[in-house]
Amino acid sequence: MSRVASKPVTVPKGVDVKPSGNTLLVKGPKGELSMPLNQEVEISIEDGAASVASRSGSRFAHAMSGTTRALLFNMVTGVTDGFERKLELRGVGYRAQSKGKTLNLTLGFSHPVDYPVPEGITIETPSQTEIIVKGIDKQKVGQVAAEIRGYRPPEPYKGKGVRYADERVVMKEAKKK
Repeated sequence: MSRVASKPVTVPKGVDVKPSGNTLLVKGPKGELSMPLNQEVEISIEDGAASVASRSGSRFAHAMSGTTRALLFNMVTGVTDGFERKLELRGVGYRAQSKGKTLNLTLGFSHPVDYPVPEGITIETPSQTEIIVKGIDKQKVGQVAAEIRGYRPPEPYKGKGVRYADERVVMKEAKKK
């Protein structure tokens, strides 16, 4: 079994972690995040470190304590440093342009794709073929990047499409006569 929950999460200065009832609130310099807590999990903050423990010895409680510790670590990292995902556009005429709260994508369709940017996420386009998704919530940043990639995932023959910056697309060989 995993022993993730036994390791405490260090809380840097300027970050406030408050378990109150069934919710956990984390405030930091970049913003604040909240998460519902399971009844099987108990959080205690001592000397700049938050430790997660299960209230009962059940298998479910042990699993939830590890999950809660990982989510707490991501929340503390998000409010201090933030998260970002980089996307690349490959293909002739594939472009991205950020206009306020919408991302305008030209991906080879007969129409441009307008993606409305959700609350708490910022999207930058340093060049026409690069997209940077930033935010404090790791799950939301990953979801937005996956939705943008979902409009035109990279295809295996020419490699055209929207891909993550660190993604490696395995190319197939074309059919031979």
